[in-house]
Amino acid sequence: MVDAIVFGVCALGSVACGVTVFRVNSMARATFALLASFVLAAVPILLLGLSYLGVLVILMMVMEMMIMLVFMLMYMMNPAGLMPMKMVHNNRMSLIIAAVVFVVLAVGALVTPWPRTGSVSALEPTKALGLDIMGPHMLVMVIIGIVLFATMVAVIVLSSARGRYDRFGDDLSIRPPQDPVRGGLGR
Repeated sequence: MVDAIVFGVCALGSVACGVTVFRVNSMARATFALLASFVLAAVPILLLGLSYLGVLVILMMVMEMMIMLVFMLMYMMNPAGLMPMKMVHNNRMSLIIAAVVFVVLAVGALVTPWPRTGSVSALEPTKALGLDIMGPHMLVMVIIGIVLFATMVAVIVLSSARGRYDRFGDDLSIRPPQDPVRGGLGR
C-alpha cells in the first residue's frame, strides 16, 4: 500500500513538474522543474527494487541539469537565465502534436496484449533488466563503459601540460617551488 501511495505521489508530482517547465518564465526555473520531474520519475525505479539503476538515473539527471544550468549562467545574455522569456514557441501546433501523441500512446497501451502476471523471474531484477535491454550484448556494453571511462581519464591526464610534480620536483624537495608557468604560486 505504501509503495502504491509513493508511486501515485511521484507520478502526479512528475507530471506537475513537467507542466511547470512550460509555465515558468525563465530557463533556470525551468531547469530545476525538469530536474524535479526526472527525479520523481526515477523514484518508481527504486520502488521496483532496482536501487543501482534508480540511483544512477537520479545522479545522471542531477549532473545533467546542473551542467545545463552552469552553461546557461555562463552563456545566456540575460543574468542567470532569470529574465522573463516565453518558454513555448508555436503554441497551437505544439498542443496539436501533444494531443495526437497522447492519443496514439493511450490507444497503444489499451490495445496491446499485455503479458499475464504470475510468472516469477528467477534472475536478480537488475540483471534481468540488463538482459532485457541489451540481450547477449550486456557484457560487451559493460566493457565498453569501462573502456570509455578509462579513455576519458587518459585524455585528461595526457592533455594536461602540468603534472603534480612540476613545481616541487620528483622527490617533492624543491623549495621554493619552481612554477613552470609565470604568475603562479611559486613566483
